Amino acid sequence: MSIDLSLYRNIGIFAHVDAGKTTTTERVLSLTGKIHKVGEVHDGEATTDFMDQERERGITIQSAATSCFWKDHRLNIIDTPGHVDFTIEVYRSLKVLDGGIGVFCGSGGVEPQSETNWRYANESEVARIIFVNKLDRLGADFKRVVKQVEDVLGAKPLVMTLPIGREDDFTGVVDLLTQKAWVWDASGDPLAYEIQDVPADMADEVAEYREALIETAVEQDDDLMEAYLEGEEPAIDDIKRCIRKGTINLDFFPTYCGSAFKNKGVQLVLDAVVDYLPSPTEVEPQPEVDLEGNETGEKAIVDIDRPLRALAFKIMDDRFGALTFIRIYSGKIEKGMTVLNTYTGKTERIGRIVEMHAESREERDSAQAGDIVAVLGMKNTQTGHTLADPKNPATLEPMVFPEPVISVAVAPKNKGAAEKMGVAIGKMVAEDPSFHVETDEDSGETILKGMGELHLDIKVDILRRTHGIEVEVGAPQVAYRETITQAVEDSYTHKKQTGGSGQFAKIDYKVEPLEPGEGFQFESVVTGGNVPREYWPAVQKGFELSMAEGVMAGFPMVDFKVTLIDGGFHAVDSSAIAYEIAAKAAYRQTMPKATPQLMEPVMKVDVFTPEDHVGDVIGDLNRRRGMIKSQEPGATGVRIKADVPLSEMFGYIGDLRTITSGRGQFSMEFSHYSACPKNVADAVILSKKP
Repeated sequence: MSIDLSLYRNIGIFAHVDAGKTTTTERVLSLTGKIHKVGEVHDGEATTDFMDQERERGITIQSAATSCFWKDHRLNIIDTPGHVDFTIEVYRSLKVLDGGIGVFCGSGGVEPQSETNWRYANESEVARIIFVNKLDRLGADFKRVVKQVEDVLGAKPLVMTLPIGREDDFTGVVDLLTQKAWVWDASGDPLAYEIQDVPADMADEVAEYREALIETAVEQDDDLMEAYLEGEEPAIDDIKRCIRKGTINLDFFPTYCGSAFKNKGVQLVLDAVVDYLPSPTEVEPQPEVDLEGNETGEKAIVDIDRPLRALAFKIMDDRFGALTFIRIYSGKIEKGMTVLNTYTGKTERIGRIVEMHAESREERDSAQAGDIVAVLGMKNTQTGHTLADPKNPATLEPMVFPEPVISVAVAPKNKGAAEKMGVAIGKMVAEDPSFHVETDEDSGETILKGMGELHLDIKVDILRRTHGIEVEVGAPQVAYRETITQAVEDSYTHKKQTGGSGQFAKIDYKVEPLEPGEGFQFESVVTGGNVPREYWPAVQKGFELSMAEGVMAGFPMVDFKVTLIDGGFHAVDSSAIAYEIAAKAAYRQTMPKATPQLMEPVMKVDVFTPEDHVGDVIGDLNRRRGMIKSQEPGATGVRIKADVPLSEMFGYIGDLRTITSGRGQFSMEFSHYSACPKNVADAVILSKKP
């Protein structure tokens, strides 16, 4: 059976921590008839927050996918986390969405995380509508938030509704298109509303905003614009058509207001999803790349009759086994069919196909282009892998994940749990590509690496609670790097004579620093065959293998170039292995001469503080070797942006709360590596000495 894809909306709800994303999702689900008893986040009962860690902390960690219906349209909703350590979840969710709802808090406004999420959504070219939530809160101000969206995000909000009343007196909204007021009673029932005329004291304001709305909308259609300039008001359907076009082109973002918690204004947001956000067929299709990663020029056009293209965007382990969430771009999947994972080159069998609704699920026999479903029984598929038709393979552009910047060592409290811990961590790595694990060969410790302190805290928590493994956790470690700052020319000869053939390799070479981020480069300028061409890769390999351990404190060496200038060889005794050994010894001999330097990760820190604590917060950041980048006064406080070394940021949340009497908030993400001051480098090197 074919499905009318114009009735599909794949949308995500994203926002800053505590802006009310999950509550908004709850209200959407209750209004669309999926939940009968509405759960509250602050009671720890939200339907989409079903991990213990989510219920306890009242934050969403995993994005949960769920489906519901509104006005004959099927909405596939992905609830994403707002916390900075989990932006990876937001990023990979955006990749598979066609549209989104950006939720902003009526009093908090545009907060640090909303900026990051908005930037991701811009990069992924996702059409959005805006919902300014919590207008029943003290200090809530719809117009101020609209202005912040313009100033801070550089976006163009198209105001579609205006609030009636403020804070405690917030009773409803005026729909500017129909010029009708939706007024709710105090019962909190989302259906207990009346549609009335616009309150008399708001008539002028409504007229002014409505005019601005129509003027912006008709810019999308020259004929309508001409008629409008001649004094002819366009029909509501024509205005809606223009708004839809402009929203899909990202020219503006229809902006609504309400209070999800008090059940006011959510219906209009749902109408907007149906009216203005794109269906799967109206979005620029994903580019296809061949198995080598080159663009083929083909697109994964949303069409059930084309070859299968699907992206695995999330893996979740639950009591039924591993669930792989996939977005199908073209073609279809059926129970029992075989698909090709283009990343691993292996085929996988599709076990059961389920449609998710937070914790409950409905079985399906097949799914097709435009669908978001979960599949059971995938063995080797991970986040970002493409599933394709084995007879006609192609890859969708792979997702890019940031490198972890912080690590902790963990060890099971009793020896018997080591194997169990290994299995549990394996599952966690499959679920979260920004979480890495390695074993320290010297100490045998298991090292967990992640995007921030909270990220690792929660991973350890999941080990303890979900998997029942008690672990001891070491102090957090920073991922330092080493580099060189001077060019050095040098020579090394490797000679070994034992009975029979010996080993001989001589290399003359130059090491020089590169710009940050350029990695490792190797070049050979040898002429005349003094080092035969077949041995060049062995020299390169010797240096590459040595890079993993720097000469100062054993951290990876980055951003340098090796040029092989000349050398010598022996017709009998020279071999690839001899040149590789020579290169490894040359690395140890020369790197200390090239003035090595320790590099530390620097974080982009965004702090929000009430005005009376600004001086203390800045003083504290300066003490942490922070560089203050900017200060922006807002209505409820000041936002301070700074670059601060990660090593100075451990335990920062506790200190910030102390300084600001519990009112400060902050977020941070990795920015770049920069050189460590000598006193810091000395301390790090000393701590690494056995």
